[in-house]
Amino acid sequence: MPIEILMPALSPTMEKGNLAKWLKKEGDKVAPGDVIAEIETDKATMEVEAIDEGTLAKILVPEGTADVPVNQLIAVLAADGEDVGAVASGGGAAKAAPAVEAPKAEAPKAEAPKAEPTPAAPAAPAPASPAAAPAPAANGARVFASPLARRLARDKGVDLSGVKGSGPHGRIVAADIAAATPGAAKPATAAAPAASAPAAAPKPAPAPAPAPSASAVLEQAKAYYDAGTYTEVPLDAMRRVIAQRMTEARQTVPTFYLTVDCDVDALLKLREELNRSAPERDGKPAYKLSVNDFVIKAYALAFQAVPDANMVWGGDRYLKLKHSDIGVAVAIDGGKGLLTPIIRKAETKTLSAISNETRDLALRARNKKLAPNEYQGGSSAISNLGMFGMKDFTAIINPPHATILAVGASEQRAVVKGGQLAVATQMTVTLSCDHRVLDGALGAQLLSAFKSIVEKPMSMLV
Repeated sequence: MPIEILMPALSPTMEKGNLAKWLKKEGDKVAPGDVIAEIETDKATMEVEAIDEGTLAKILVPEGTADVPVNQLIAVLAADGEDVGAVASGGGAAKAAPAVEAPKAEAPKAEAPKAEPTPAAPAAPAPASPAAAPAPAANGARVFASPLARRLARDKGVDLSGVKGSGPHGRIVAADIAAATPGAAKPATAAAPAASAPAAAPKPAPAPAPAPSASAVLEQAKAYYDAGTYTEVPLDAMRRVIAQRMTEARQTVPTFYLTVDCDVDALLKLREELNRSAPERDGKPAYKLSVNDFVIKAYALAFQAVPDANMVWGGDRYLKLKHSDIGVAVAIDGGKGLLTPIIRKAETKTLSAISNETRDLALRARNKKLAPNEYQGGSSAISNLGMFGMKDFTAIINPPHATILAVGASEQRAVVKGGQLAVATQMTVTLSCDHRVLDGALGAQLLSAFKSIVEKPMSMLV
């Protein structure tokens, strides 16, 4: 009996993947454990192993195909003793039919709008969806106006076809409506609804307009720019997931922020001494500590000092974690996305171990070679933009985390010590906290513990 090979779910959140490459071709023998394909998820490129033995009879999804749904049939394997040709033709035909028929089933839906009998029909939904297509003018031309301008025009009784826009490409903006005369160009038409309004029964409040589709947002954005002055760059799988998750985080996580300045002169001095005394291996230092390595260790120890802060959101409860698993944000070259590989049990590891592990994970993250268990879960994360000279910033929490630490640059500043003006090297850090999990006092305790450890870096060595 033919064996179906389905698009695997390579992570708990994976819904689609890109079939990057087939490592076996039709007619090749396949044994359990053989790597047959490479699949790109939103986070990594992973190898898919065969679990059955047979001959690869038919490849149904060619390499390079994007957004293949999980559990979709991608290939057919002929078991030992089966006719490969028969399996290839039968398996391919059996599964190709639904794919061909799907567009046909939708064809009547595509024709439905053409059956609208009168021009007045599309005008009906316009008030409920002001950001949709521009209203037609009296001469048949389309009127371009911002959603705010359309709402103000309705409230003021202004006909948009009689207003000259001052926005980009003649687009009507709110200021144009404010300067317009109510009932301009079509006073009789505008007055009729007003006159009949008192006689009509009160209408219920309209339901919130649905979020505009991606195509509508695109067309709205393109209306501001001349053709040829931009290039469209489609979102890849990683960017789509980042956009979705960060939007959800902003909309659902009630966040507050705590900021503190840390004196890092002692830390920088200790770092220099440790790097200078690093033993050599194969002619190279065994480690080279960065400020970020100290930050990871200090953050991990801070969670152990304030264990009640080492929690993540679980819907109707918290998950209180035993170890400090610290994620480190790594930017993918070319602005293609962001990955957060995790240093597991960071509180138990030496600075040199953290340094070497971070470098390895960062390199594989940039090459999208991380396994799911290397970037999923964790206690919290660190986003460090100090190397870009950023003094301070706030970072967005990545659920289910309840915190994220934003780290700025170390710089010399004028400070007051013992009543005297002095110069100190300081680093500003900002802790973003999920108020469903942490209250202000608990977040402050965590950040205070971090500051204390950073300013007494010798505590990280014992």
